[in-house]
Amino acid sequence: MAKLKQLESFVSVATRGSLTAAAKAEGVAPAIMGRRLDALESRLGVKLLVRTTRRISLTHEGSAFLEDCQRLLTDVANAEASVSAGGVKASGHLRITAPAGFGRRHVAPLVTRFREQHADVTISLNLSDRVVDLAGEGFDCAIRVGDMPDSSLVSVRMADNRRLCVATPDYLRRHGTPQQPSELARFDCLTLSSDASQTRGWAFRINGELQHLKPGGPLDCSDGQVLHDWCLAGYGIAWRSTWEVEAEIAAGQLVAVLQDFDAPANGIFAVFPQRKHLPLRVRLWIDFLKHSYGQPEFWIAPRPDSR
Repeated sequence: MAKLKQLESFVSVATRGSLTAAAKAEGVAPAIMGRRLDALESRLGVKLLVRTTRRISLTHEGSAFLEDCQRLLTDVANAEASVSAGGVKASGHLRITAPAGFGRRHVAPLVTRFREQHADVTISLNLSDRVVDLAGEGFDCAIRVGDMPDSSLVSVRMADNRRLCVATPDYLRRHGTPQQPSELARFDCLTLSSDASQTRGWAFRINGELQHLKPGGPLDCSDGQVLHDWCLAGYGIAWRSTWEVEAEIAAGQLVAVLQDFDAPANGIFAVFPQRKHLPLRVRLWIDFLKHSYGQPEFWIAPRPDSR
């Protein structure tokens, strides 16, 4: 129990940036929080926090340990809820936000399935490509794709997400298949406009190093779904996330190329504000997402908008 309390105190101090704020939230003296942190660092034999009279900052080891602790504490809370909830039913209103394209394909269908299991929960789904302020705008959970920045929010990794270069079999028959990323310069590449994301270009691992290239072509667009449609229509090569194209690859509509140079995967995360007691409806939603996204067949199942 003492070890768990040390971890909880570390997460509270790290996310709030202050011993005093963390102590106030728990209703104890700052000195008690300090002793817990000292005991944790002594037990681990590593410095997790740099404490001065003006501020507290994480060490490199502390940053890595924070993510693990947040995930561990979430798992503990979920495990307790699964046995303590018993016959208690989830109820209340659940507010969720997700990126527009990902949300249409891989969140909206799950919302209705989740509510079939929890009829006393009402749900609002917000689809937006902007980064929503969860606490400020009253959202319970966000689904986010990509690398997670340092944040006071708790993030739970649901699945890996890779990006692939894809084209139709017909396009590759007509134009050939690139063997090296540098060869993309002679192909029709379907790219996002400069005012959209991917401003650094397409990422590849070349000679063991991550490199970004900016291929061009006769068509670009600020909307990823349009690029997806153009790619399926055979207008060129696109660099798309696996969640967008795995079903089409499995169906033979698209072919992945340059896979020997794929960049490391980033993640698909459920993100929620730091809370001591997460509402049951939020815990069950996160568990439902994790279970659904953990099924390989989920990603290759035909979608209503698949062509």
